[in-house]
Amino acid sequence: MTTSSWRTLRNELARARLEKALPAIFPASVLQHALARPLIPPTPRLAVESYWRNHILRADRLARALAARSGTPEGWTWQLGAEGRAGSFRMPPAPYRDPVFARGRGVCCICGQPVYRFGWHRDLWARGAPNTNAGWHAACVAAWKFWIAPHAQVRALKLRQRHRCTTTGKRLLKTAEVDHTLPLYRVWREHRDAPWPVLLGYWGAPNLQVVNRAAHVDKCRDEAAERSRTVQRARFRVVEDESGFSVVEEE
Repeated sequence: MTTSSWRTLRNELARARLEKALPAIFPASVLQHALARPLIPPTPRLAVESYWRNHILRADRLARALAARSGTPEGWTWQLGAEGRAGSFRMPPAPYRDPVFARGRGVCCICGQPVYRFGWHRDLWARGAPNTNAGWHAACVAAWKFWIAPHAQVRALKLRQRHRCTTTGKRLLKTAEVDHTLPLYRVWREHRDAPWPVLLGYWGAPNLQVVNRAAHVDKCRDEAAERSRTVQRARFRVVEDESGFSVVEEE
């Protein structure tokens, strides 16, 4: 059996299985996407997951919009290293993954909104209650993977920039790299008290750019120099004594 004939047979079986499992109401855009795939997903849930994986910037916008609807939990602050929290400022803050603020099954642990059938974010089926067997939206899962590994979506980001480097304006090369416009160490240093939904934007598309490698190297060099100066300044403090003010170096 050739590859082409195998794919044709496989897609016929997958399409039959998908159509059999489809409910009366199903997102038309998701179904259209599924039937156009080289390998048709055989179940509605896989069709939804495939849709968001292939529309990653849309998933990013939706996840941040859902987070804005939930808002920052009362009493939550962005901290590192505690239970349920990230150990590094490079990971996006996720208060609803913290056991203290988790809302339980049927609510997305990423955005804090109810999860419905097939991991969808709206109750299209008018059931009136979330799916208690689910703990996240399919869109939020795709967005989370995007936030922690944006380099995997370089093609989508290049297309958004029309294949132009944001730093030099030149055409993006094959070696172009994904970069955070505002470095994450500065987000932690300067914006840690911002509302949680606002913070997510620093990991999402609004703070991402694709730049040619040479420009990225120069930017990283400048950032390293700036961090070094900040650390050096932190070693000194101003003290006041009988003779006036003086600068002393910390041990």
